[in-house]
Amino acid sequence: MPIKLAILGLLMEKDMHPYEIRTIMKDRSLDQNTKIQIGSLYYAVEQLCKQGLIEAVEVIKSENRPDKTVYHITDKGKACFDNMLLSMLEEIEPIHTPIKMALSFAWKGDQSKMADVLKNRVQEAEHQVNYLYEVYTEHIGVVPRSVLHLMAANYEHAKTELKWVKRLYQDAKDGRLGDRSADPVVDED
Repeated sequence: MPIKLAILGLLMEKDMHPYEIRTIMKDRSLDQNTKIQIGSLYYAVEQLCKQGLIEAVEVIKSENRPDKTVYHITDKGKACFDNMLLSMLEEIEPIHTPIKMALSFAWKGDQSKMADVLKNRVQEAEHQVNYLYEVYTEHIGVVPRSVLHLMAANYEHAKTELKWVKRLYQDAKDGRLGDRSADPVVDED
């Protein structure tokens, strides 16, 4: 459903073809919020078209490239968008990531090897924080405020993730993942 909401939402801005939709999604870092594969994007466009939520309005032909079909959102699509939007704003869903399951048993593993993996994860998290901040600042005054809130959320979540992974890395490096001490893990700042 998130990919369909994104397609409908972007088509409310202007008519466009799927590749343009994908490009804008990446430019605005919407791919940070849902898995976007080009095949699933085209499939979602096809499904939205079959449901009468969008319609083809133009085919752009070029000699050396495949034809590009430009789509337009219908009135039915706008109504569906509104319903999806409200439904998704209501939805509270826990975050499921593989690392959470791994932490349940990390105290049984080789902590020096885990520290090496987590060190790389810290570096990737630092890169992600910097990237998401750049995306946010580049779009100030360009996108609606709600999109800025999304970009700010991605950036702030990445900062929190970085802080958490750094603490986890330090405990693995120090061989403390199996400790049962009363030392808190959360910083209260």
